[in-house]
Amino acid sequence: MPVTKNSIVTVDYQIFDTEGNLLHEEDEPIVYLHGDYGQIFKAIEEALEGKEVDDTFSVKLSSDEAFGEYDPELVVTEALSELPAEVTIGMEVDGYLDEDGEDVIIYTVTDIEGDRATLDGNHPLAGIDLVFEGKILDIEAATPEEIEEILNSDD
Repeated sequence: MPVTKNSIVTVDYQIFDTEGNLLHEEDEPIVYLHGDYGQIFKAIEEALEGKEVDDTFSVKLSSDEAFGEYDPELVVTEALSELPAEVTIGMEVDGYLDEDGEDVIIYTVTDIEGDRATLDGNHPLAGIDLVFEGKILDIEAATPEEIEEILNSDD
């Protein structure tokens, strides 16, 4: 069965930079609903269209197509007293964008100096052109009930 709209696709993948350095590898494959539902990057979904189980793929994405450009305005300094007691470098903490108190942003603690911590709200792969390489492990036709459940779980 080829990958088509409303297929549930299981993919094993790795992410490299354009020089071939491994940047990310998942322990578990990703499972997504194919069909322009926004569950996977559009260019990857387009590359998988029509492929079959055991087919491999390699898709290069510019930083704009992947995790966006690096935004220095998403780097902030906070007092340690405003953060969890056991804050450490590399720890992720939830925060909010100043303009919109509803959108949660995940900050990574990148530095601790004195009584202040530097937090970076950029995705760790922001600003980097990436290459996604992988293999299709499974393809199943989604039932209408599965489609509704998957789409409703994204809310």
